Amino acid sequence: MDDGIEQRDSLRISGIRGYGYTGVLPEEQSLGQWFEVDLCIDLDLSRCGSSDDLSLGLDYATVVSQVKTLLETARCCTIERLNTLICEAVLALAPVRGVESTLTKVAAPIPGFDGRVAVRMRRSRPA
Repeated sequence: MDDGIEQRDSLRISGIRGYGYTGVLPEEQSLGQWFEVDLCIDLDLSRCGSSDDLSLGLDYATVVSQVKTLLETARCCTIERLNTLICEAVLALAPVRGVESTLTKVAAPIPGFDGRVAVRMRRSRPA
């Protein structure tokens, strides 16, 4: 687009949940726990937006399915590794330019702590 308008499009998908087996503790690896992912995906939405043609955008059902599968099947020690796998999978999809992924351990097994632990990563294609 060369009409003087700066373009920064993104697609946000939040609340992707899956029961998985990522964690350092043996119980996390055997019993599992809930994880949640929020994504902000950078991509050019101008063609899809002007034509109303879904094929020119990103099939977000595919994104949700891929992330959910990773949450449920990947066996990692750290949420940092699991989130790296998620970023790599999303970034491999055309026409994705970049992704910010927040992976949350919904009930971290920390004594006396009822909060959530999350890791946020931002990855993009080289310019």
